Amino acid sequence: MLKLDKINVNIAKVPVLRDLSMEVDEAEIVCIVGPNGAGKTTTMRSIMGILPVISGRIVFKGKDITSMKAHERFRLGIGYAPEDRRLYPDFTVIDNILFPARMLGVDEEEVKRRVFRIFPELKDQTHRLAMTLSGGQQKMVAVARALAADPRLILLDEPLEGLAPVVRSRLASGILELKEEGISVLMAESNATHVKDIVDRIYGIKRGEIVEMEVLT
Repeated sequence: MLKLDKINVNIAKVPVLRDLSMEVDEAEIVCIVGPNGAGKTTTMRSIMGILPVISGRIVFKGKDITSMKAHERFRLGIGYAPEDRRLYPDFTVIDNILFPARMLGVDEEEVKRRVFRIFPELKDQTHRLAMTLSGGQQKMVAVARALAADPRLILLDEPLEGLAPVVRSRLASGILELKEEGISVLMAESNATHVKDIVDRIYGIKRGEIVEMEVLT
């Protein structure tokens, strides 16, 4: 589904990712685990096309997307829920979820069916403003929005970080349901204990380099 082949990324001329290689298979949940500043978010943003790759290749479903713009990657089937969620605070829950669908001309009713099947608790929150939601609910909305274009791969940047255990468990269940829907998931987390029950594979990252890989299933 996704392959990173020795990608290098600089920020302000400082090397952040160094010959980073990894793979995500179809309907697989993979997690990048490492401390703050290790390069997790940079990896996500590079896959999405927000940060340019200096060298190396990013291949999605057999297609080289290294030079593609972010919106082109989104249309190809890559969804992204960033760590800071990036919700529109004055928009309702449903308007946040459907915003990408409306831009792309995607069937809104199909998006709703998909989202509420995975996160049924959002169905009763659709008319609330995003700013009034709890942190856990906002993360659910961010993941739901990433589902808008029926992606085959979803990038989740620290979706479980900072959540109460019961909320973290519910969101983890939602991520497992993405896999059941046939969607590949690439997560980034600082704490491996949050993800070991749901992921198929873990990549350890330090200073922009993959230092280990562990298969869990």
